[in-house]
Amino acid sequence: MAEQARSPWLEAWSVFRRNRAALIGLALLALIALMLTIGPLLYPVDPFDIIGSPMTPPGEADAPLGTDYLGRDILSGIVRGGRPTVLVGFCAAMITTVIGITIGSLSGYYGRGTDRVLGRVVEFFQVLPALLFAMVLITLFAPSLLTVIVAIGVVAWTGMARLTRAEFLRIRQLDFVRSARAIGASDARIILATILPNALPPIIVAATLATGTAILFEAGLSFLGLTDPNVMSWGLMIGSSRNYLREAWWAVTFPGICIFLTVLGISLVGDGLNDAFNPKLRQR
Repeated sequence: MAEQARSPWLEAWSVFRRNRAALIGLALLALIALMLTIGPLLYPVDPFDIIGSPMTPPGEADAPLGTDYLGRDILSGIVRGGRPTVLVGFCAAMITTVIGITIGSLSGYYGRGTDRVLGRVVEFFQVLPALLFAMVLITLFAPSLLTVIVAIGVVAWTGMARLTRAEFLRIRQLDFVRSARAIGASDARIILATILPNALPPIIVAATLATGTAILFEAGLSFLGLTDPNVMSWGLMIGSSRNYLREAWWAVTFPGICIFLTVLGISLVGDGLNDAFNPKLRQR
C-alpha cells in the first residue's frame, strides 16, 4: 500500500520543531505565560499599593526588584501588569486579522471595481501615521484598555489586507477553485471554505508577528500617557517612571526587559512558522 501523503500541518510542525530558535521562542513564551498565570498567586501584592519608600533599589526584602517613584512594588507590577499587556497584543492582533482578512479577501476574490475601491481604502489608512491616528482615537474616546485595543487594531490592518489579497489573487486561479465554481458553489462558500483555508499559513505567520507589534504599540502609547491609568501594565510602568530613569533605572528596565523577551519570543515563533509554512524556506 502506498504511503499516504502527510498532512501539510503535520509537515509544518515537523519543520517547526527542528528550528532551535523557534523552540527557544516557544519556551520563552511558555515561561512568560507560566509567570503570568501563577505569579499573582505566589506573590499576591497589589501593584498600586504603596509598600515602601519611593525609588527603593532592588534587593530589599519587601521589594525584591525595588519600588517606583511612588513606592509601588516593581515585581508586583511585572507579575500583574503582564496580563493586560499580553491581552492588548492578542486582542489587537485579532482585530487586525479580522479586518485585514475581510478587506483583502473581498478585494482579491472579486477584483476589478471592488478591488479598486477597497484598494483606495487600504491606501488611505496606509498613508495615515499609525501612532498619531491611534493617539487621536484614544483621545477622542478616553483612554481605556478597550479603546487602546480597538485603536491599535484599527490602524494596523493594512499589511494583513495586502497579504490576504495577494493570496486570494493567486489561489482563485487554481483548478480546485474553478471546479468549485463549476459545481455551483456560492461566492461565500468559495471564499470561506475553499480559498481561505489554503491562504491561512502566511496569514497565521502575519497574525503572530502582529501580536508582537501590538505589544510594542501599547508600550509606546503608555509611554506617552495614553492608556488606562487604573490598569497596571508593563507599558504603564515604563511611561509613569520615564521621568525618573536616572534616579530609578530599575522601574523602567525590568518591565522593558519583559516586553523585550515577550516580543522576542513572538518573533522567534513567527519566524519559525514562516519557515515551516513556506516550502521555499524549508531546506534552509
